[in-house]
Amino acid sequence: MSETDAADGPPPFDDAFSSDDVEQRIYGTILQTREPTTATAIADSVDCDPKTARKYLGWFDDLGIVTRHDGHPATYERNDAYFEWRRINQLAADQSVEDLQDRVRELTTRITEYEATYDAASPAAVDAVAAAEDSDERTIDDVYSDLGDWATAREERDRYERARQQRTSGEREQASG
Repeated sequence: MSETDAADGPPPFDDAFSSDDVEQRIYGTILQTREPTTATAIADSVDCDPKTARKYLGWFDDLGIVTRHDGHPATYERNDAYFEWRRINQLAADQSVEDLQDRVRELTTRITEYEATYDAASPAAVDAVAAAEDSDERTIDDVYSDLGDWATAREERDRYERARQQRTSGEREQASG
């Protein structure tokens, strides 16, 4: 591979944020962090001074992007609720009430079909092994795939419904204001 080919492609995964500024590298690291992590560990990961990492982490804490846990030393973790809120706001901003309603209907239909297929109110109520053994058509992999899709559809429907409600209340406020 020539040097130009390497420059045109994505950065190696080990160094995915090397071309970003420190703030972006810290943000990218936080997005990948799954448990509370010290500012020093984050600084080591992004190759910056711990004081700089603390500054940006404090700012991200103020914005709600991370949650700071007091202790010696303090730790930081990604605030999943912030990203969920952001996703719902984006859906509400990008889609019409009608589009959001249509998506809620589609997802509700899919969920209802899973409920009927598995005779259960939620994927958690299904014994996957028993369901596969009781079926001539579905393997255990098919059942697990259905259960994952069902759970995802429920989460997505909730997101779309919340975005629809947000969009609807925003349009009501504009009409009455």
